[in-house]
Amino acid sequence: MNTSLTHHDRAVLRAVADGRCEITGSSLLVDGLCCADQFAGLRLRTAGLISAGPGVAALTDAGHALLDAA
Repeated sequence: MNTSLTHHDRAVLRAVADGRCEITGSSLLVDGLCCADQFAGLRLRTAGLISAGPGVAALTDAGHALLDAA
């Protein structure tokens, strides 16, 4: 999994870790704006790296471990 993440995916994970992201429906908002990569939120949720529910996005244990390993 680690090798399939792009630099952009890692940047989104860092923004989630900083508390700058929110999930609304199927969209991921970063700093209140829709993420330019419309599939980033879905891709990271499906990979089990960020929370799946609506509201403030949070890293899962797997997401924390991946960022800590980088």
